[in-house]
Amino acid sequence: MSARMLPVPDGLDGMRVDAGLAKLLGLSRTAVADLAAAGEVLLDGRPAGKSDRLAAGGLLEVTLPEPARPAGIVAEPVEGMAILHDDDDIVVLAKPVGVAVHPSPGWTGPTVVGGLAAAGLRIATSGAAERQGVVHRLDAGTTGVMVVAKSEHAYTVLKRAFKERTVDKGYHAIVQGHPDPTRGTIDAPIDRHPRHDYKFAVVAGGRPSVTHYEVVEAFRAASLAHVKLETGRTHQIRVHFSALRHPCAGDLTYGADPVLARKLGLSRQWLHARTLGFAHPADGRWVEFEAEYPDDLANALRILRDENA
Repeated sequence: MSARMLPVPDGLDGMRVDAGLAKLLGLSRTAVADLAAAGEVLLDGRPAGKSDRLAAGGLLEVTLPEPARPAGIVAEPVEGMAILHDDDDIVVLAKPVGVAVHPSPGWTGPTVVGGLAAAGLRIATSGAAERQGVVHRLDAGTTGVMVVAKSEHAYTVLKRAFKERTVDKGYHAIVQGHPDPTRGTIDAPIDRHPRHDYKFAVVAGGRPSVTHYEVVEAFRAASLAHVKLETGRTHQIRVHFSALRHPCAGDLTYGADPVLARKLGLSRQWLHARTLGFAHPADGRWVEFEAEYPDDLANALRILRDENA
């Protein structure tokens, strides 16, 4: 266990203990609530409950458990993971549904890095131990094209490219209803949902988040949109379209219609990383890769098109 003493900054004055301490420490509100319930959070020397209010200038004392050791990378074949390109610097792949990019606490399913290890592919050793070579991520429930660095040079170059937004990330999404206008930009800050830690939301003061979209095909109850990300926040496309009242079909977490989801045979959001373009780290030439729709998304799209026929 380790103890930390934190003065309450002016910006957190009046905020709940769980919300304020989560911001200060980068923890989830649930984790802070558990610490408070265990008596590990003191406010000006007295035990603080999760819903107590912070006062600027107050003193927080928090006893934190020792951090868990990172989950090791297990070499495990990943069914349906296709290698689209492989050279000395990068490997480009099509990630299937239900696969996380790298190990994390609580995740027991397959991972991209484990699948690459099982395939005998060496990846860069840069980055945290459990996510070496990883320069960007897709949600476990989102499919599509992604790149992993194999050389240390490629890791450095690609990390910078994603940070500086010089990578072209193209997604396809089937969203409920018909966005109006049919082409536009969603510029709305995103942060953790104020009440549900497992979700994100458009929140005043959140991280700047910009999504460009264009409807390329309209159906009776939904639209197929081509989406370009300017930023890359967690759940960004899902959150932005939910905020427009046009959630991704099948995305029950963000307000999708369960009746439509069942009709389309969807057990997850209809969202696919379709294309990825970037300057190759070896020589700077522009390269682009594309991942085909997986069966569940292709089938849902077929149902919508048949209904329109």
